Amino acid sequence: VQLQASGGGLVQAGGSLRLSCAASGRTFSTYGMGWFRQAPGKEREFVAAINWSGGSTYYADSVKGRFTISRDNAKNTVYLQMNSLKPEDTAVYYCAAVGGMTIPTHARLVDYWGKGTQVTVSS
Repeated sequence: VQLQASGGGLVQAGGSLRLSCAASGRTFSTYGMGWFRQAPGKEREFVAAINWSGGSTYYADSVKGRFTISRDNAKNTVYLQMNSLKPEDTAVYYCAAVGGMTIPTHARLVDYWGKGTQVTVSS
């Protein structure tokens, strides 16, 4: 599986962005998908994840109520809608995939990583 993230950019605090991650291959609907982020000098951290069907979602406490993960299996794409952005959300955001029934809620579970997309939130 190859993953291509897009949608990052510069936004003011309180603003919104929507990240997209397009996946190659015909087995996208069998993968659990997720988003992670890494700020300078920090470890990569879990942000949000979704199971193969879209019926179950998981969020880091720091983004609950502000971010929404979703997927469109017909388009081989997973999304991360980010609202009420804060300066501490500034990071490179990475799309992730894991096969089988696993849901990528930790970096060690991830089988595939996409290249990151930069999100910068100004105060």
